[in-house]
Amino acid sequence: MPPRHLLLALAAVLVWGSNFVVIQFALAELPPLTMAALRFTMAALPAALLLPRLAVPWGQLAAYGLFVGAGQFALLYTAMAQDISPGMASLVIQTQVFFTLLLAVVFAGERVQRFQGVALALAAGGIGVILTHTGGSVTPLGLLLTLAAAFSWACGNLVGKRAGRVNMLAYTVWSSFFAAAALWALVAWHDGLANGLGAIRAASPKAWLAMGWQAYANTLFGYGVWSWLLSRHEASRVVPFALGVPVVGMVVASVVVAEPLPGWKLAAAGLVLAGLALNVFWPALRRRVREGA
Repeated sequence: MPPRHLLLALAAVLVWGSNFVVIQFALAELPPLTMAALRFTMAALPAALLLPRLAVPWGQLAAYGLFVGAGQFALLYTAMAQDISPGMASLVIQTQVFFTLLLAVVFAGERVQRFQGVALALAAGGIGVILTHTGGSVTPLGLLLTLAAAFSWACGNLVGKRAGRVNMLAYTVWSSFFAAAALWALVAWHDGLANGLGAIRAASPKAWLAMGWQAYANTLFGYGVWSWLLSRHEASRVVPFALGVPVVGMVVASVVVAEPLPGWKLAAAGLVLAGLALNVFWPALRRRVREGA
């Protein structure tokens, strides 16, 4: 992966990792489904007025919006409302890495190389350590909802990869219409549209700032960059970067909302970083060794 692509991937990781604490700020004032619907409405408008729709099938845009937008965040926000902490959510959602690799092998014919298998094993060890020390930071329902959100994200990764080399910012913006439409329908069914709109009108500037970060930094920049990278590289080279998100998420949660960060979390984060480093740097190191020989 070229250095410029590497920096973009790391920037997306930093934005996504910090967003889990930001989500908590918004959830303090907005119902989960209303919050998700507002996020993708803000991501779609007014950006769609500046970015023409791409020459890709409407069905593909709809599928991406429903998987990455509606499916992932309806489930994740509902879990984070009371059943999983920000640090734990930033970890569990990254099981999308394993779901994506499995789906890519089954449906796209990709192969996982040996060093990537070792890298994923290290990262999985870190995730396993954390999941065995959850304590009161996640309930069974929270774990189930977040795993389902991760699977929805993985499905969206494969849809986005099939788009090819297109303007992924425009792709993300236009797919957000479908996410927003589905989420507003869920709001009307579950909460009542009047209740959702009332919560939005009562939201404080702090909640609106949190929503802006999610809509523009997290959705437009984060998912635009992510989909752009997936359209140019094999999933097995891109998705392991997301394993850095829980490291950022746990550190930010510890600093901002005082979520405990004991030694076992640091050890687990070290395993995740080791797996990420192996996946990123091993190909270049192996190539240099061969050239030197």
